Parts: sequence; structure tokens; C-alpha cells
Amino acid sequence: MDLRNTRTIILNDGSPDEKRTEIREYFHKSYSLDEQLYDSLADDAAYLQRAEPLRHPPIFYLGHTATFYINKLIVAKIINERINARFESMFAIGVDEMSWDDLNDKHYDWPTVAEVKAYRDQVRALIDKVIETLPLTLPINWENPFWAIMMGIEHSRIHLETSSVIIRRMPLDRVRQTGLWEICTEAGEAPLNALLPVAGGKVALGKSKDHPLYGWDNEFGTHLFNVENFQASKYLVSNQEFLEFVATGGYQHEKYWTEEGWRWVCFSNTEQPLFWIKDGADYRLRTMTREIAMPWDWPVEINYLEAKAFCNWKAKETGLPIRLPTEDEWFRLRDLHEIADQPYWQKAPGNINLEYWASSCPVTRFPFGEFFDLIGNVWQWTETPITGFTGFEVHPWYDDFSTPTFDTQHNLIKGGSWISTGNEATRDARYAFRRHFFQHAGFRYVAAEQELEAAEAMYETDAAVAQYCNAHFGPEKFGVEKFPVQLVQSCMKSMGKRPKKRALDLGCAVGRASFELAKHFAFVSAVDFSARFIRIACQLQEKGVIHYQLPEEGEIVSFHEKHLSDFGLAESSAKIEFTQGDAHNLKPQLTGYDLVLAANLLDRLYDPVRFLATIHQRINPGGLLVIASPYTWLEEFTKKENWVGGTRRSGEPFSTLEGLQQQLAPHFRMLEEPRDVEFVIRETARKFQHTVSQLTIWERLS
Repeated sequence: MDLRNTRTIILNDGSPDEKRTEIREYFHKSYSLDEQLYDSLADDAAYLQRAEPLRHPPIFYLGHTATFYINKLIVAKIINERINARFESMFAIGVDEMSWDDLNDKHYDWPTVAEVKAYRDQVRALIDKVIETLPLTLPINWENPFWAIMMGIEHSRIHLETSSVIIRRMPLDRVRQTGLWEICTEAGEAPLNALLPVAGGKVALGKSKDHPLYGWDNEFGTHLFNVENFQASKYLVSNQEFLEFVATGGYQHEKYWTEEGWRWVCFSNTEQPLFWIKDGADYRLRTMTREIAMPWDWPVEINYLEAKAFCNWKAKETGLPIRLPTEDEWFRLRDLHEIADQPYWQKAPGNINLEYWASSCPVTRFPFGEFFDLIGNVWQWTETPITGFTGFEVHPWYDDFSTPTFDTQHNLIKGGSWISTGNEATRDARYAFRRHFFQHAGFRYVAAEQELEAAEAMYETDAAVAQYCNAHFGPEKFGVEKFPVQLVQSCMKSMGKRPKKRALDLGCAVGRASFELAKHFAFVSAVDFSARFIRIACQLQEKGVIHYQLPEEGEIVSFHEKHLSDFGLAESSAKIEFTQGDAHNLKPQLTGYDLVLAANLLDRLYDPVRFLATIHQRINPGGLLVIASPYTWLEEFTKKENWVGGTRRSGEPFSTLEGLQQQLAPHFRMLEEPRDVEFVIRETARKFQHTVSQLTIWERLS
């Protein structure tokens, strides 16, 4: 089985049987390649070593790419049973060092490598069975169940790259060289770089939903831009070219760095590129599993902040408007050369798709007209913070893939690296990282007069997020007090003199109830399934302010700004820990609570009975469980056989309240009679949802 040279699947041709066979083969190759990457670790202890401070140890990623399949197939309602609920919670989240990521090793009792590998075998067998038995119709688009399978495969290929960076940061005695990952042996004198002209023109980006290749949500939509004439460097910046910046004290002079970049230099005490190793008066280079003599004609590998500082230095040295290219300029340069796209090429035109080596190679190796390495070798940093194209939609099965990065803090990298495979090696791929992050990434520079467009965060334009921002923090409507405020008032009245050490807000949305609870409790855990909601709550906690826009009528919108301090919530906000999570499968450390609030959550769970049967394990004896729900049962969210109520039993109506009493009776008693709580959601200036939720309060039995 040739694991190194594989291509992403064309999703709209052939017969269903042929496509099923292709996808099954692509799955197994991807799964095996992921596992064989970890054979580069010397022993089991290496799996537990956290070499990259902003990432989990390798054991997490060994489990993560497998649990991703299970979690997404459950969300897509393709399967309804978990293999290992503990693993599928522990290994669920940790892709980007977002503020709500849990990177505290004290919160993890990592399993053994053997246990995770055995779990992976179970997942492999299950996914193989799903591929074999799931009904398949063509074309496969993002509403098709097989899109979830492709999502899992392409996700694992992303982590093939990010995990290789983690391994590259491991101590040498923790890694070993294997035959699958042999590096390039070519090296020589670096060429002199030069600026070459690039004719401007129109750039058209974005895919339509009928595109034949798998894509992440940020690739879809439309973007049109007119690029002016510019110049671009003939080669990627080599180690030799970057050495001049290092030798002239580039890391010691604040004037070359952005404010963010200089903070990073001071914090990290950096004096040279991460993968350079000082060797007396010379340098060596760290590859994934080796330390070699410095190949000066290979591309330098650095983060955006370093690339930007080099460009600022180069601009001062030359008097030219040197900077990094924008995404549009990068595409203009690429498209002028009519480069074949993966999977359609016969042989990779650059050092990409693992078709050559498990490392970079000389910057003179792959020509594209007068330029070199327009794709491949290393990723190329751009000036462009990622955002969605016009018409961007969040994919419902993976709502936190792109939107957490639409914060102006994540810059796009383009072109792929030697280990970029699958979707990563396609023309339309759009990946972005925080500017201080390291990938197998370098850069080429441009001289351009065209002004950069100001970056704008995109979160607040998300319709659902904006609605909840307004519902939690906007003005009252029709005399109805804010729903989260009403709930917390009821909670505190019922708490009485009970201990108020820890509270858990499940389904916290953008966080109003969490902030209200923090005024009364020593600590609040706040969990929501949606990363989009959690991002807003974290922004409020960190910055104390949110901005959002609301539709008024037609294309007319209004803009709103809300501060935590306006509601007297700022002083206690530090007591909250916001995390993304699944209420069915919470992390084990989320326990020992005096109060659990589950607001408008019950009828959106795919298995509410399981939730009700296990929630007592999270609550201290004598503590309270507070449930609010309008009981809007829909098979879109919950299969009918899993409804708690709202059905007929033996021909008679069976209410959700009766179902709650039945499910909770073994561990709870109802503390008081249910009551109704109103809430209002604004859709437009003249359209509102006015809903009544039933509030029930339950005391955990001793």
C-alpha cells in the first residue's frame, strides 16, 4: 500500500460502487499514514511529553483523529452509539490554542498508548463498516452523509501535518528515523533572490456547493478582487537569505517588529528561527527526526511575526515597499502559471503531497516559469487574516472549524508544504494560524504599493450568535425580563443557605447566566456545544465588550455595543471557565457542583434520557438541578424514541414533566412546583419569537 502518494477524492464522477471503494481505500490509507507518523516516537513515554506548549502531548492527537470520526458521525446522525465515551470527551477538542481550550495536564489522566491504539482499531472497524453499508448517492456534497466520512479523513490529514510539527519539537532522544519519513539529501549554495514583475488582474475565489472536491466551510462562497501590478521574490526566502537578518541583529531591534511581534520576541527570548540550532559559530537544522548540517539553500521556516520583521528590515534596506503577499496576490501569482490542481496532476509539480521527501528541499528545485516553489516545499505566510467569503455558511457538523479563527488573529498560509496532502494540497485550501504559531511555513516577499485592507472580525454578523447576544444583553422587549436573569434569580431563591462553591451552566450560549451566577458562586463552569457561542462569551470575559449587528428590515442592519460593566458583571467574570463540550459526554473533572443549570437544553439533546440518568454524578448531595425547557421536541434534534415526553403511552398523553419525574426519581426530588418563564428572541425590528419555558427545580438526594 503506497501511503505517501494519495489524492483526495473526486466526488461527482463514477458509479456509487466505484466511489465507495475509492473512499474506503482513501480512509484506510489516511488512517494508516496517521498511525505510522507516530512510529517516529521512540517509546511510549514520548507520547506523554508536551514539547509544544500550545499543543497537547502526542497521545491526545493519536486519540483525537479517531474520536473525531465518532463525534461527527453522531452529530450527523449516522451512528447513535459511542465506542468509548471517556475517550470521546477527553480527545474531543484541542486543535487551536483558543482561550477556552483546556491545556492543563492536571485535568487529564491520559490512557496508555496500547489502550488508545486498541481504541483506534475499534474506530477503524466501525468506520469501515459504515463506509460499506451507508447508502451512497452521487454527487457527494455537504448535505450527503458521506461528507461526514470525508470530513473525518481530511481532518486526519490536517493533523498529519500539525503532529509532524509537534514531533519536530521533541528532544532527539524521544524520536527515531523510520523508512517512511526519509528526508531530502540535496543541499548547496543558496541563490541570490530577486524581485520579478507580476501583472495585476482580477482574482476570483470561492467554491460553489457543486464543486467536485471536498472543502471546508471557509472555502465556499464568492470573493472578487482586482490586484494591482506588483513584484514578487523569485525564490522563497532561504536559510541563507534570512541569516543576514539574524546576523545584523534583527531579533534585537524593536524597530523591525510589530507591537505583537516584539512582545513575542521578549516573551520567548528568541534570537533565531526555532528550528535552527546554534553550533559554535555555525548553525544546524532540526528536521522531523534528525539534526543535520544547515542546508542554506532550503527555505527558512518561521512564524508570521518573524517573516513580517524580515520584510520590514528588507524594506528599510532597499527603500522598496516590501511586505508579505496578500491572499489575493498569492492567488494572482499562482493563477498566472496555470498550475495543475491535486488530484488531477500526474506528478506533483512541487515538493508537496508527500510525493518526494519528508522534509523541505532546495528553493531552486521546482521551477514555475521564472519563479520557484509557487506551491509546496513550505507554506507561505500572507498578510491576510482569514475570514469568510461572501455567502459563507457554517457547516452544521463542524461549527468550530472556521469561525473561531475569524478574529483577525489568524493569518492565512498558502501553497502547502512537503507534508500537505488531501484537501491541504488543493488550490482552494484555506488554512490559518495564529501569528506566533509554527508550522512547516516560510515565506516569499513582494514589493507592492496596493494598500492592505483593514482586518475585521466576523463573529458578530453570524445571525444566530447576534440573536443570542441581543437576547442576553440587549434591551428588554414586551416587558419580559432577560431569560438568563430570571433563571438565575430563581436559582438563587431556591439555593437558600445551601453551599455556593461551584455551579455548572450547561448550554450557556453567549454566557449571560454564567456571568450572573459568578456574582454568587466561588466558581462557575460554563459549557456549550457551539464554539461560536463560547467565543463570544470568552470575548466578553477577556475584553469586557462585544459588538454585533442585527437585521432591521431587508438589507438594513443596526450595530450594537455592549459592555459587561453595564450590567455589573465585570468584577466577578474571572471566576468563570468557559469550555466547548457535549452535555451528553462531559469531561470527568466537571463534577462536584452545588448547582447545575440546564437552560433550554433538554429538547435539543440527541439522548436526553442518558443525560438525565447521569447528571446526578455531577451534583453534590443536597445540590440543585435546574431545568428550563419549552419542550419543543423535534426529530431534527432528537429521535422520537428518545423524547422524554410529548408522546402518547398506551394511547394517553405523556408529558415531558411526567417524563422528568420518572427519569429523575431515583436521584432527585422536585423541590417546588413547576412554573413558566417567558423569553423573547428578536429576529428583525418587527419580528420576535415569544416562547414560554417550563422551569423545574430538583434536589439531589443524599
